[in-house]
Amino acid sequence: MMKKKMIPVIVAVALIILIVCIAGGKSLLERFAYSKEYRDLNSYFDITNASDVAIDMNHEIIDTKAKMSEGSVYLDYPSVCSLLNSRFYVDEHESLLIMTTSTDVIKHTIGTNSYIMGGEEKSMEAPVTMTNGDTLYINLDYVKLFTNLSYEVFHDPERIVLRTSWGNIKLATIKKNTAVRYQGGYKSDILRDLEKEEVVTILEEMEDWDKVETADGIIGYVEKRYLADITETEEIPVTDYQDEFVAQTRDYKINMSWHAIYATSGNDTFDEVVNGTGTMSIICPTWFTLSDNDGNYRSFASSGYVEKAHSRNMEVWPTVDNFNIEGIKTYEVMSYTSKRDRLVSALMSEALSLGIDGFNLDFELVPTEAVPHYVQFIRELSVACRREGLVLSVDNYPPQGGSNYNLSEQGVFCDYVVIMGYDEHWAGCNEAGSVASIGYVEDGISLVIGQGVPENKIINAIPFYTRLWKTNNGEVTSEALDMATAANFISNNSVPVSWDEVTCQNYGEKEMNGILYQIWLEDAQSIETKLTVMSKYNLAGVASWRLGHEDKSIWSVIDAYVKR
Repeated sequence: MMKKKMIPVIVAVALIILIVCIAGGKSLLERFAYSKEYRDLNSYFDITNASDVAIDMNHEIIDTKAKMSEGSVYLDYPSVCSLLNSRFYVDEHESLLIMTTSTDVIKHTIGTNSYIMGGEEKSMEAPVTMTNGDTLYINLDYVKLFTNLSYEVFHDPERIVLRTSWGNIKLATIKKNTAVRYQGGYKSDILRDLEKEEVVTILEEMEDWDKVETADGIIGYVEKRYLADITETEEIPVTDYQDEFVAQTRDYKINMSWHAIYATSGNDTFDEVVNGTGTMSIICPTWFTLSDNDGNYRSFASSGYVEKAHSRNMEVWPTVDNFNIEGIKTYEVMSYTSKRDRLVSALMSEALSLGIDGFNLDFELVPTEAVPHYVQFIRELSVACRREGLVLSVDNYPPQGGSNYNLSEQGVFCDYVVIMGYDEHWAGCNEAGSVASIGYVEDGISLVIGQGVPENKIINAIPFYTRLWKTNNGEVTSEALDMATAANFISNNSVPVSWDEVTCQNYGEKEMNGILYQIWLEDAQSIETKLTVMSKYNLAGVASWRLGHEDKSIWSVIDAYVKR
């Protein structure tokens, strides 16, 4: 009887246990089941605007977004410059987009479908540019005309797979249908289903899950066990765009010097300043200086001077500067294409009329906001010079001073980049010191090389002057002295002089009438040391500021350098 009464109890307990097991099993299954949740791809690509186009660039999804308009993809101008091609230039005053190649200046009027290339008007089906608010966008098909890149458009959501660099990658084939997930783990959201035989790029290998990229620009994670036929392959680069810059460099070591001319009559001193200059091969008379803010200039040029120089086997590269007339605003001149065109055109006419061999640009104290426009002027002038077989050299401060007029770009467009390797301590400097210590000179050279300028394009300029420093009651002043005047000061005042190993110059100091006089001499010994350092870097040659300030014995030291 007792057994019969226990049977319902046992059955009830068994049922309870069965229910618990079923519930627990279901919970375990849910716990270890793969997530079937799909992540919203608009959120994944951070698309918040209907016109936004996400970018998978070189196997990485970047924050920058492109725009889609009437089937064409556009990228904002700053991003084009930073990501694709820094050579595009915008003239906001005259609504122009300009691309400069080695042989042409291609101009497009913003908002139109056309552009001028090779003197001919060409057009595209879609606008070359468009604006969205204050932002300028450039059609990627136009960018591609001047840039080695590839891109492919995908939809839902709008995105592009963009490539500008190519290398060795790993590919894998999907063994059977699976999914690419947001993170490595079966509970992570699905980004997209993957079908058997689909090929993905392996970006990062891990223990159980690998980071992959799909052909349509989705980057996520796939279980290792679904990846087969892993192979390494070299991506095929795009090389459609080719532009060869052929420098008009000379096959001899440059020995160049500036001839300071401040009036037409200054040309008459030619014979005086060049006599005894040995192997000097290039003379740069300071003939041209900006005279207004419209692209005009003042000229002291003389064809007779050119003939005299040529009779001595010297080339003439007149200097064009921006600092000898008051009121010149470099930004105002350089930021207008019409003004740059006027200046380039006039200089080229002058060059052909005079028979000169090149130009030397010496733009100084260029304000930061004007630098991109000045660099564009360099590009445009270089194209004009190249067409006429004229050399273009550009003067630059040593980079350690913080000023940099895009030396890497100058290294492409210019024939010679000149380092003004002096004014380490300058007029108005409140600290006495060398005009050009050896450390300063060498640092300038190595930094310019580090900016990508080829050694065979670099000319280092040395000073034919020094500064006499006076410290009186704590106030520091100085005056520039040529070599002869400096030597006379030392001699006339019996200033003791000794070689300074730090600056590699002869240094003298003396207190007279309560004033401390200090001088770091430029002489044959200091110049020879600088030239020895320059030889180490195998530079294109030497320049000197300026003729008439040197002791003639210096030329034998320079000659020895040139003939090495």
